[in-house]
Amino acid sequence: MLSEHTIGIIKSTVPVLEVHGVAITKRFYQMLFSNHPELLNVFNHINQKQGKQPTALANVVYAAAANIDQLEKIIPVVKQIAHKHRSLGITADQYPIVGKNLLAAIKDVLGDAATDDIIQAWAEAYGVIAQVFIDVEAEMYEAAENAEGGWRGFRSFVVTRKVQESDAITSFYLVPEDGKAISGFLPGQYVTVKANIPGQSYTHMRQYSLSDKPGLPYYRISVKREDDSEVKPGGIVSQYLHHQVSEGDVLDITAPAGGFTLNLEDARPVVLISGGVGLTPMISMLNTIVEQAPERKVSFIHAARNSRAHAMKQAVEELAKTNSNVTVQWCYSQPTEEDRLQQSFDKEGYITADWLKGIVPNKDAAYYFCGPIPFMRQVHQSLHGIGVPQADIHYEFFGPKGSLD
Repeated sequence: MLSEHTIGIIKSTVPVLEVHGVAITKRFYQMLFSNHPELLNVFNHINQKQGKQPTALANVVYAAAANIDQLEKIIPVVKQIAHKHRSLGITADQYPIVGKNLLAAIKDVLGDAATDDIIQAWAEAYGVIAQVFIDVEAEMYEAAENAEGGWRGFRSFVVTRKVQESDAITSFYLVPEDGKAISGFLPGQYVTVKANIPGQSYTHMRQYSLSDKPGLPYYRISVKREDDSEVKPGGIVSQYLHHQVSEGDVLDITAPAGGFTLNLEDARPVVLISGGVGLTPMISMLNTIVEQAPERKVSFIHAARNSRAHAMKQAVEELAKTNSNVTVQWCYSQPTEEDRLQQSFDKEGYITADWLKGIVPNKDAAYYFCGPIPFMRQVHQSLHGIGVPQADIHYEFFGPKGSLD
């Protein structure tokens, strides 16, 4: 337990963290990787370069400081991060390393303003916060390992099928190399792929949503190839999977993880909204509903540039034809001439509140969405615009948590 004195000091630093939080976390990662380069085998280098990871960490540190006297308020955030930590293999003995470098970064950025009292208070607070993460993650490791067909760490899976779904998205069907059972999962969860790529100095790990329903003898991930552009570098792992991994090759993956999951106990209608490769967890949810809750009405809404970029379209339309509880709507921002001639989409442009209002069954439904952050911001705003309560809105970021404000 923290003393009232320590809590008071931590609370007093909240305004400072609001201003300098990202500078502190950027400096933290610089120090961490300089002192412990082996951790570059764990962290996503692209997220570091784009500033996503430092910003996400700054938000967590700020939230922890603001709620230091009632840490139970941040447990939902802790669990979301803990799922990712478990899937990356983060261990309890790494937390002191993080703490040491975080305190050093605070001192380095704030200079004389970071008094001995402040550093001591943050050392104590970090110990308490870290223990919350360690305890939650220990339960997750145990649950993953003890589940039927479960395991700890990484397990080798063979790529039995590789299927091109669109111009940029390819599915990989994964079967355990040892021939034993695989653990179940909740629709919406993901696995981590560990890639040892020829020519790369470090191991690269990426999390990919499972894109089919649970209960099958394989896992399926559907990966978008991120090409190099003037705006940002391409995806090292996605390019490796698309260009170098073939059927028969072996990939090491973790047991499924993630807190963005379909609530199967909710019998109300469900609306699944996706943009681009954000459809992967939605396909898992859709396939699960069709099998396990065939009476539950589901509206599947997907946004893509055009039919060439639209993955799994035929499979979803087949489900809609054979299941009366399923309706589908397509929104294309840049339809081709062929798309227009074949009338292969329902709306041109982007998803808006007015359009959603006309196609969703009613406001009393569960809404799930995923996709690029600008897309998610628009959907979030649109759902609020038609009066959907925040409690019925569920979403997932691909990568570090961002803001939809």
